[in-house]
Amino acid sequence: MRVMIFGATGMVGQGVLRECLVDPGIDHVLVVGRSPTGVRNAKLTEIIHDDFLNYSAIEGRLTGYDACFFCLGVSSIGMSEERYRHLTYDLTLAAATMLARLNPRMIFTYVTGAGTDSTEQGSRMWARIKGKTENDLLKLPFKAAYMFRPAAIQPLHGARSKTAWVQAVYAVSGPLWSVLRRISPRLVTSTEQIGRAMIRVAREGYPRKVLEVEDINSL
Repeated sequence: MRVMIFGATGMVGQGVLRECLVDPGIDHVLVVGRSPTGVRNAKLTEIIHDDFLNYSAIEGRLTGYDACFFCLGVSSIGMSEERYRHLTYDLTLAAATMLARLNPRMIFTYVTGAGTDSTEQGSRMWARIKGKTENDLLKLPFKAAYMFRPAAIQPLHGARSKTAWVQAVYAVSGPLWSVLRRISPRLVTSTEQIGRAMIRVAREGYPRKVLEVEDINSL
């Protein structure tokens, strides 16, 4: 299987990249991003690309892939609705629309979030925008598309958040993860579980297009 990853330098993307590289059934991994991952592996190719609204310069290198794991995302904290929509909806749909045209047999998986508003009508700005992003991704002519909605994510195998305050929270909360898993197993997953679940969905499919934490962990 040949897979493509967007957002491989973020915490979730780091975890997904690791699982792809250690999976013997994945022959090739292409990372598309603004900065290098720093990872060295014979299966890995990276394309450094700055304009996430226009891929015309690199389209020829983005064909022939079985799956795309789209892990690119930002926090809405302190951000205007217009800016958040641009970084969440516009950039995601630009990439996905292009990939659906180039790879119609592709499985596309998108990391969204628990609490996403599929009605697009709720009071929470981020949830409405994530909901519209999910809804419009599911309309694209991929072989299949799946929306992953993690909640609390435990970083494993060295995965780190690029946001300093988020990483600080993870650093001090490390000892609490085992407790959280015992008391709230339906809210907690890990970067490893997300990566493994994405790979399995790409290979085998899944009955539901929107996957909550329980689905991710069961996979």
